[in-house]
Amino acid sequence: MMQFTETLPPLNQIPPFPSLPMNKNQLIRARPWPGFPTPKSVGNFGDANCMEQLLIHCANALESNDATLAQQILWVLNNIAPPDGDSNQRLTCGFLRALIARAAKIGTCKLLTAMANVQANDLAMNNHKFSIIELAGFVDLTPWHRFGFTAANAAVLEAVEGYSVVHIVDLSLTHCMQIPTFIDSMSTRLDPPPVIKLTVAGTMEDFPPMLDLSYEELGLKLINFARSRNIVMDFRVIPSSSKNGFSSLIEDLKLQHFVRAENGEALVINCHMMLHYISEETLSNNPNQPQVSIRTSSRLSLRTMFLESIRGLDPTIVILVDEDADFTSGSLVSRLRSAYNYLWIPYDTMDSFLPRGSKQRQWYEADICWKIENVISNEGPQRVERLEPKSKWVQRMRDASFRGIGFSEDAILEVKSMLDEHAAGWGVKKEEEDAVLTWKGHNVVFATAWLPV
Repeated sequence: MMQFTETLPPLNQIPPFPSLPMNKNQLIRARPWPGFPTPKSVGNFGDANCMEQLLIHCANALESNDATLAQQILWVLNNIAPPDGDSNQRLTCGFLRALIARAAKIGTCKLLTAMANVQANDLAMNNHKFSIIELAGFVDLTPWHRFGFTAANAAVLEAVEGYSVVHIVDLSLTHCMQIPTFIDSMSTRLDPPPVIKLTVAGTMEDFPPMLDLSYEELGLKLINFARSRNIVMDFRVIPSSSKNGFSSLIEDLKLQHFVRAENGEALVINCHMMLHYISEETLSNNPNQPQVSIRTSSRLSLRTMFLESIRGLDPTIVILVDEDADFTSGSLVSRLRSAYNYLWIPYDTMDSFLPRGSKQRQWYEADICWKIENVISNEGPQRVERLEPKSKWVQRMRDASFRGIGFSEDAILEVKSMLDEHAAGWGVKKEEEDAVLTWKGHNVVFATAWLPV
């Protein structure tokens, strides 16, 4: 086990740690150690590339059990990455906190443990439970989610035209926030509009953003909204979890499969940033190694099994939207590199339109910090943020006997029209059949549409 000492060697040259400040702004500006840069003398240490390299060196030190080096780098980062700085500093601060949390779990330094506890309490306070109005506003802040909503709705409307009943299975990180836009589109474009059957997986996991009402209450609000658009809607919640590949949901859908086929219902599987929470590993059965996991082959993974089960339902269309990044590496350093070079994007977008100190910015960046900490400080079943890039999901879908269908020009025009409501840095491009949201030319979120082969 890595042992973190209370002071840095050589002991005769370095004073004791300062007493632990309880205010997060004081915490990040704690007194520096002799021989290391101060906020006034960091120079190029404030450069994004340098901060990334410091984080990588710290991760390497943690993986190689070099407690002294890791603790030194953490202290340097503590002085050059304030939580209220520019976007690169705030990004680095998120990784600093995650590395402190990881170091506290594997070491014995009381200060690091106390710092990690302060940070955990701070993040818990920022883990806001949204009202419906707040969540709708949160989702509308950027195209991060709206891009997938717009592209998916356009593809689904084309696929279900002519059906009298449309059954939507919504696996969404945003608690059905896409559904009102779908209802609106359906009420104006399809005449007469079909009956909507909406099924959601009621998971008990607390993934942000979190909602302050139950799914049953949410369902009543959606039914009333559909009624206001002259659409009949049925809402069901199936208790099911991503931890087991939504097995309860799959079993329930299998029971309805033949009824749906006889009644000529369209079945829409809408997966919006939720499938990457399905584990792609099988946990070890050794009780002495609860954190150890063994990667299975692609054919045996829960993700593959879930997609093959969906294929067996013969859906009318499957929509898969997710973030285009790779957080699956077993190497801490590799995950850190990938996460740092992806998660700068939301921090950068915040600076383009949200003032410092705003509630919306606080909520948005707390959501990103939760993701960073999960990717960096956790292993085994606790590490649930396991994003895979578009290329990997495309291959998984093809292996499960789906074929991709392109988004129409009308769908892309709708996405572009939506992006006009946001900052100038956002864009959309087509990659073969897929649509990709970009920020300043960098891939952010992908949207894909699939039919059974």
